[in-house]
Amino acid sequence: MSIPRLKEIMAALRDPAGGCPWDLEQTWASIAPHTIEEAYELADAIAQDDPGKVRDELGDLLFQVVFQARIAEERGLFDLDAVAATIAAKLERRHPHVFGAATVRSAAEQSLAWEAHKAAERRAAGGGEGVLDGITLGLPGLTRATKLGRRAGGVGFDWSRPEDVVGKVEEEVREVRDALAAGDAAQAREELGDLLFSVAQLARHLQADPEEALRAANAKFERRFRRMERVLAERGRDPRDLAPDELEALWVEAKREIG
Repeated sequence: MSIPRLKEIMAALRDPAGGCPWDLEQTWASIAPHTIEEAYELADAIAQDDPGKVRDELGDLLFQVVFQARIAEERGLFDLDAVAATIAAKLERRHPHVFGAATVRSAAEQSLAWEAHKAAERRAAGGGEGVLDGITLGLPGLTRATKLGRRAGGVGFDWSRPEDVVGKVEEEVREVRDALAAGDAAQAREELGDLLFSVAQLARHLQADPEEALRAANAKFERRFRRMERVLAERGRDPRDLAPDELEALWVEAKREIG
């Protein structure tokens, strides 16, 4: 009964006769940033391996789906049941080895079949047939770069070894340096983009998610910096009063202590 109750609450919040003024003002576009934020908060709860937080954040994300579906229902487009029916049909269609007679021998083979099904669906919907068609523009940059590289790699346009990608990363670093030496800020920014794209491909070849790797690096930076702050607080010092070499010495100390 929880889903029907959630739908009733959403309808009440959007009721012009007595609903919530903020909820009534929202549109698909205005809610979209909140939906993205809730997805990131769910990912954070999962990273913390906190079941209670995961449950709560899943609820927040589910509410976003209910909210968007309610707006669509009010516009006479579709409702939450149609959303559920659409994804159910899609899952059955993309898993013929479970719901049909097809067979797959491994997760890797299933991933290839999944992409083939998606490509067929794009063609059936009148979309383009290019290898890179259908990759969402709104994805985080590193995630989209990974997907672009994986698609291109699927037709053979790829490096064969991670070491080869490292060479490409080094090449892009040199090009950033050249642009900086030439005093060309616009070119340096463009080369920085190429460098980030290459780093995403290196992550792909290392079987790593670049966004996950960057989140881990962010967390490590926070741990080390907070350790520096604690040490300085114990010494009655403010980091703004320290010279760069003093800060670097504290950073090296933090790296030694907490890795």
